[in-house]
Parts: sequence; structure tokens; C-alpha cells
Amino acid sequence: MKPAFDSNKKIAVYAGTFDPVTLGHLWMIEQGAILFDTLVVAIGSNFEKQEFFSLEERIGLLLEATHHLQNVKVDEFSGQFLIRYSESIGARFILRGIRNPSDYEYERALRHLNSDLNPAITTIFLMPPREISEVSSSIVKGLVGAEGWETILGKYVPLCVIDKLKAVYELRKREKSLRLGNPAIDLPFGHM
Repeated sequence: MKPAFDSNKKIAVYAGTFDPVTLGHLWMIEQGAILFDTLVVAIGSNFEKQEFFSLEERIGLLLEATHHLQNVKVDEFSGQFLIRYSESIGARFILRGIRNPSDYEYERALRHLNSDLNPAITTIFLMPPREISEVSSSIVKGLVGAEGWETILGKYVPLCVIDKLKAVYELRKREKSLRLGNPAIDLPFGHM
């Protein structure tokens, strides 16, 4: 169900797969909540990546991580361009994060494409602080399982994500143990 908004408000969309949500994502969301009357965090799918958490799990994690932000809504979109989704909810802005030069080149190209499709929707770029700017969801998933991973990830993801990753890690460890007929072995996710 698409949210209905007042057309006089500054509405922005911040889209991603959020698999899982990181503190970099959360920083972007908090900044968007300050800049706009309504920020819609739109969860999409990336067909080039195998998603770790289901759509429902990602929605739940985002709702938990953003519960303190009254003007933030969480929605999902699939099968359409982000610019078309933005039009459908009355958003006039798309919020995007830039972590490094390659992000800039990619995002710049998308911004021009989106402008060709609808010049009335403006793309806004923000750069997160250095200490969280280089952390991606892929890096987060790659760290799980090594000794002390929970402490390290505490610097990069909300607590609700650590709790969910712990539960999934333990489940996968048990499943692997049963499959192999061996005692559970501590292996990072990428090795399971």
C-alpha cells in the first residue's frame, strides 16, 4: 500500500535494499528526517545480489531502527524505476548517499537519467561521516562469524541488526552441523 501525503509537504524517498540496515543508512535517514517533512525509506530488490534477509525482515529491522523518527515511513517498491515510485507517492526529492568516488560516478549517472524521466524531482546527495562512510551491507555480512564479530559490528549497525544476525548465524550454524553430521563449526557467513 502506497502512503498518501499532503502535496504541499517536502517529501523525499531514500531507497536501497537495506540488507541489512547500517549506521550509515541510519545517518542518512536521520538527516533526511531533518531536511524533509516526510522521508519514505523505500526498500527495493537488487536482482544482481542474493538477498540475505527477507523483505519482511528488512522492513521490520528498518521500523525498529527508525521508530524514534516520527516523519519517517517505511515502504517497499519493486518492478518499477525509483523515479516512477517517487512520482506515485508525490515525492519531489530523492535522497542518495555518496561514500566514495565510484559511488559519485554511479549516482551522478542515475541522477541525470532520473532528470531525463522527470525533471521536477530533484536528487539530493549527502556524504556520511568518515567513520561510517565505507561500511556497506555486504561488508557487514562478511564480518559475521569471526571471533568478536558482534563487538566489531556494534560500530556499524543498529543493535536490532546485531540481534537478528546472531539469531540467523546460530540457526545456520545448527543447520550446517546437522547437514554435515559434525559438531557446529564457527565459520563466517560467506563460508556456510
